[in-house]
Amino acid sequence: MLLRYLNRLSGGRRTESADRHLGYFLAFIAGAVNAGGFLAIGQYTSHITGIVSSLADNLALGEITVAMAALTAWIAFVAGAATTAILINLARRQHLRSEFALSLLVEAVLLLFFGITGAYLTHLHEFLAPVTILLLCFIMGLQNAIITKVSGAVIRTTHLTGMTTDLGIELGKLLYANRLVIPPLTVRANRTKLALHSRLIGSFLVGGVAGALGFKHLGYSAAFLLSALLVLLAVAPIWLDIKIRWKLHARKNRRKAR
Repeated sequence: MLLRYLNRLSGGRRTESADRHLGYFLAFIAGAVNAGGFLAIGQYTSHITGIVSSLADNLALGEITVAMAALTAWIAFVAGAATTAILINLARRQHLRSEFALSLLVEAVLLLFFGITGAYLTHLHEFLAPVTILLLCFIMGLQNAIITKVSGAVIRTTHLTGMTTDLGIELGKLLYANRLVIPPLTVRANRTKLALHSRLIGSFLVGGVAGALGFKHLGYSAAFLLSALLVLLAVAPIWLDIKIRWKLHARKNRRKAR
């Protein structure tokens, strides 16, 4: 039962329900990584608006070194999203069911790497802090692209500005009083969209609290728990692909033996 649910979450065959559930999990992870990253390096790594604003401000002020650091963080985010697109298209060409799960597994490995190297961050802060920023920006780009591709750009897990804007629009529709019932002018709130964005924002918030508390009490080891959750989300379709490939390979060997 659990394996079937996990396969629906990250497998190639998609449903709206699976997209929403995967979105909630990834929003939780994004919130946790963002909060943990801030405690580790003093910077939020999913806030691309802030990063680009920093780039512009520091260019105007002549702070070229700081501006280049912001530009590099932006490039890392883009590279993460591009990596997801490449992995998904490669998996589709190979007719794999794990087209989305592969990116989740890569994210899990990178978070594991973050947790392992974090122990050395205090001692080698000047060297590792910039690398850590790039790593976390890459992870956020990777993850945001996963749910974007999965849902057809309907769901985001790190772009809270857009989600909050959509939430406000739907609330405005909900509170709007239709004095006259004129079908073309009647305002109706999209309650499904309202619930989706509310839950995604809530998941991000809960993840942020969990990430901050986890980092506070467990240190960088908290990243191992997030990595394990991602592995759990990814394992079912990957295991199914391995089983199918193994069976095909066994059949080929039997044919050759004949």
